[in-house]
Amino acid sequence: MVPKPHHPDFDRTLKILRAHSFDVASFAQVAGGVLLSKHGAGAVLVASRDKDTAGSAPSSFARGPGALIGGEVARLVDRGYQKFLKTSKAEISATAEHLKALHSFSEELKEAIGATSLYNESLGSVSEAYTYDRVKDRDLPDSSRPKRPWQRKRASS
Repeated sequence: MVPKPHHPDFDRTLKILRAHSFDVASFAQVAGGVLLSKHGAGAVLVASRDKDTAGSAPSSFARGPGALIGGEVARLVDRGYQKFLKTSKAEISATAEHLKALHSFSEELKEAIGATSLYNESLGSVSEAYTYDRVKDRDLPDSSRPKRPWQRKRASS
């Protein structure tokens, strides 16, 4: 029988992350949130509400790993032709350096806290959202869909 993995409680997790050179600071935008950062990337952890069998609360992500832009954890958005980093105030193109930093941060974080590392995530960057322009609004009824530029009738000259 495979033993159930043990996840350290929230305070122990923070101690482990500090020992692995992660910067740990309180994050006022999320109640009880702690901002972890390293390599120009960050994530916000909170103590889980669910208690494990030992009675301690493991940690969970309030905001998943993303690049740090202006003190905010940016979401990685894939638009099919390019990846972007989006915050509440700005959206910028993701560079190779951003993606490498994000990938390195995610892998180190998972290893430090004993989280499961999935195969597809280990291959490269996984976006939080995929918004391809050709499939946008396709779930709407035909009458509600906006006309695409190639579908609009040209005015006769």
